[in-house]
Amino acid sequence: MTILLIDDDEDDRKLFFEATADYDDTIKYVAAADAREAMGYLNDAANALPDFIFLDLRMPGQSGEQCLIEIKKDPRLAAIPVIIYTTSRDEKDSVRLKGLGAAHFMSKPVLPDDVYYMVSFVLGEKWT
Repeated sequence: MTILLIDDDEDDRKLFFEATADYDDTIKYVAAADAREAMGYLNDAANALPDFIFLDLRMPGQSGEQCLIEIKKDPRLAAIPVIIYTTSRDEKDSVRLKGLGAAHFMSKPVLPDDVYYMVSFVLGEKWT
């Protein structure tokens, strides 16, 4: 299983990696600091497509929303569940992004145990 995390915050990427490794150390973890880096990874045929994408909503440059739209427009990528992983707690954001194809909308946890719970929740779900 491969997870792609798109997040500009280095501390959050590290925390997410640690939680993912604690959950299952066989998971391949790929991190991108911004949407451009993520799309470069996703469009490189040498890279296996991820099973899940965790996407921060608020990033400099191209926003998470713009990145989500780009992912969902690409037939190769459209079926990958994209989980919005953000500091926003705005219900309007959740509704709008789910309408654009996000599989789930989660507030970004700050404690390691909460990140672990989030990872285990998402990976334990049945996605179609």
